[in-house]
Amino acid sequence: MTEVTTEAVKALLETETSLRLRPRYEGSNINTWIGFKHVNYMVEEAILEHFRGSGLGSRFLFEEHGLGVDVVDLDTRILHAFHQDDEARALVVPRTEDEQTLLGFDVTLYVERDGKELKAVTSKVKVSLRIDGYLEGVEVPAPLARFAVATLGGFAEAGPHHGTEVTEAANTALSAGRGTVGEDPVLAQLIGGDNAFGWKWRIPYPYCHFNERLALSGYLRQVEEVVDLFLADRGISIKTLLDDRKWIPVVPRSHIQFIDEALMEEDLYTVFTVEEVFKDFTYTARTDFYVVRDGRLVQTATGRITHGYAVFQNRSDWSLVSFDDHVIRAFKGESAAG
Repeated sequence: MTEVTTEAVKALLETETSLRLRPRYEGSNINTWIGFKHVNYMVEEAILEHFRGSGLGSRFLFEEHGLGVDVVDLDTRILHAFHQDDEARALVVPRTEDEQTLLGFDVTLYVERDGKELKAVTSKVKVSLRIDGYLEGVEVPAPLARFAVATLGGFAEAGPHHGTEVTEAANTALSAGRGTVGEDPVLAQLIGGDNAFGWKWRIPYPYCHFNERLALSGYLRQVEEVVDLFLADRGISIKTLLDDRKWIPVVPRSHIQFIDEALMEEDLYTVFTVEEVFKDFTYTARTDFYVVRDGRLVQTATGRITHGYAVFQNRSDWSLVSFDDHVIRAFKGESAAG
């Protein structure tokens, strides 16, 4: 087994990394703009390159030492939009203090516009090294011991439903589809009287990594999907506003924090709660994730997004728009589809 050296860990904790990145083609869903999920993918790739550059790549850490690199806290602000074929300059700056048990980093993405380099994205990232439990013989290298955990979580405070006894309904069988937004006792309990939307969904293999657990990228995909379902449920689906007004959704800020682990093929309860509409331009919403184990709710993650709309004048330019009464009423739950 190759050893992890003190010099490699010192580079991980102290050396800045600069690299060039391009957003993935998949992230361009409306015209050529790149959505928040794929912006966060670029941030994650910058972190992984920083690990590689220090000699502690994710493959090496897992195959040689049984440690999975897991982003467990990701707080990202988008200041300028990315387009297809843009090239970003990413700067990764380590921010791990002495005695901290999470690896901390600041990631900044820059993009060129009209011959000038602009700060496009800022992100604060925290990483854990998860000890593999599938195979025996893991020996955590001493220089990385304080960052290694047997289970991910504990990075945010669980909500009031955590630990509550519940009775599940058998409505995510494969014959009935992968999920439901209809009658479900656990969703009803989680939503209560809040201005919220709930979705029960079976965690599939492609959303997971390191054999069993839902990855940070899987949570980002989940946030994107629950927003899509929420808007459709409120009668203002993305295609409806796109066709009627040429409005497109924009997310200038997103934040995901792990509380526990969610595992492949568990039913994930995702609750999307509108918290505040700000000056008719943006709204903030909280997304909470739960599974049920031994008859009790376990909150696995929480997150927030800031959401707004832009109208596009042509295939390359857009500008933010204010919400009208119809859209505001939908956000507040005062109108619904049908």
